[in-house]
Amino acid sequence: MARFVMVCGTASHVGKSIIAAALCRILVNSGFKVAPFKSQNMSLNSWVTQDGDEIGIAQAVQAWAAKVEPSADMNPVLLKPKGDLISQVILHGKPLGDRKVGEYYDSVDAIFKDVCDSLETLARSHEIIVIEGAGSPAEINLYERDIANLRVARSVDAPVILIGDIERGGVFASLYGTVQLLPDDDRRRIKGFIINKFRGDEKLLEPGIKQLEKLTGIPVLGTIPYVNVRLPSEDSVSLADTLPPSHGALDIAVIKLPHISNFTDFEPLEAIAQIRYVSLDGDLGSPDALIIPGTKNTIDDLAAVRRSGMDKQILASAGTIPIIGICGGFQMLGETITDEGFEGTKNESKAIEGLRLLHVHTVFNSRRKETKQVEKYVTGNGPLLDRLRNNTIRGYEIHMGTTTSAFPIFSDDGAQDEKGLVLGTYLHGLFHNDNFRSVLYEYLHSRHSQRRQHVRHKALSLSTTSQRAPHSDYDGDPFNELARVVQQHVDMEALYSIIGL
Repeated sequence: MARFVMVCGTASHVGKSIIAAALCRILVNSGFKVAPFKSQNMSLNSWVTQDGDEIGIAQAVQAWAAKVEPSADMNPVLLKPKGDLISQVILHGKPLGDRKVGEYYDSVDAIFKDVCDSLETLARSHEIIVIEGAGSPAEINLYERDIANLRVARSVDAPVILIGDIERGGVFASLYGTVQLLPDDDRRRIKGFIINKFRGDEKLLEPGIKQLEKLTGIPVLGTIPYVNVRLPSEDSVSLADTLPPSHGALDIAVIKLPHISNFTDFEPLEAIAQIRYVSLDGDLGSPDALIIPGTKNTIDDLAAVRRSGMDKQILASAGTIPIIGICGGFQMLGETITDEGFEGTKNESKAIEGLRLLHVHTVFNSRRKETKQVEKYVTGNGPLLDRLRNNTIRGYEIHMGTTTSAFPIFSDDGAQDEKGLVLGTYLHGLFHNDNFRSVLYEYLHSRHSQRRQHVRHKALSLSTTSQRAPHSDYDGDPFNELARVVQQHVDMEALYSIIGL
């Protein structure tokens, strides 16, 4: 039988996913067969497995940390918010349907059986399961219906490590308060605390740590410093605030749609440019390139783009800079979008006009979702794609709807305008391809330097040192560095003892 350990947090975005990934790498490096698990994930950032199943990006990342292939059993329930208290429910990697909050919670007992089946499947083929909780385990208004936290721990008698984020302030109160709100039997499952994202002198924490341990009887296993190890983000809480571009840097603007999804697509671009997420009521400015990202709700988000006037800013940029639409952004760039009652939150049939920058038409006529990993040839042309023609690119598709294009740019996918500066594709992971990222960098760098020379600014310093795009952080393996940091600052002997090793 496998052993289990659960990582819970005092709130969302305190570092549960990252610490769970670190434990996966530490344990697999110690010779164990390890798998990650999260029963229920709410996220618009997802990944498609080799079997074509859709799971949360965090569990895919943790699987890579554990050196195993991601599978649907690692995240049996994925909730993708659509708005108006409605989420699409993905069960075992496949769409179950849209559910309102009340409808979903009425069904959690039946769904929990599926959760237990997935956990049992993983336990049969792995020695240790690292379980991640969701939000806080002490949400007392939802406690009886919570299938993402301590109900999972109870089902397999797993010890729990509780993470607190000191950067938010009040870390001792949040750790103590979380423990005190739990019923006695679940309180006894908390076997250790970890304080995360600390900046400063650890000696200043010692009095608080001693008092917390005395009050709760639970040891503080370690204090992890704030480190910048780049891993894909789980949700939009981590999106950077909109900032003006720094002097001399390439500036790539991403439209921050209300239901933005899979924005991890753009994180590799941080190696070559400053990425700005621009709200719909914000000023687009004069970026070097513009990206319209994926969305869980193309119809409603396109309407929001129009209401805000952002459509006019997008159209004003057309023809002067590259505009790239990914998935829902690709659909928005087309001429028309026809929804036969399957895509919007109100299940209404309607036909709307797109931004008309690409000669494509999209139809939503079923709830069937395309989910697959792909490798395709570059068939487009123009300033961005000429040098890549007949090269291959890899990625994955997650979308509803069918888009017809007379001149696809990646085998049977995508489209471009006459100048080759407006591109659209269903391919997530496009910017993780070195060849595409390099060509994009070289084009933007050349144009950026010309623009700066035109206004008599000094040329971009990179022009004298390199004509190739820097590699992104994802080209290496950040997990060993992450594991090293955790091992250095956490009492691993105590942690191994808690797991039963």
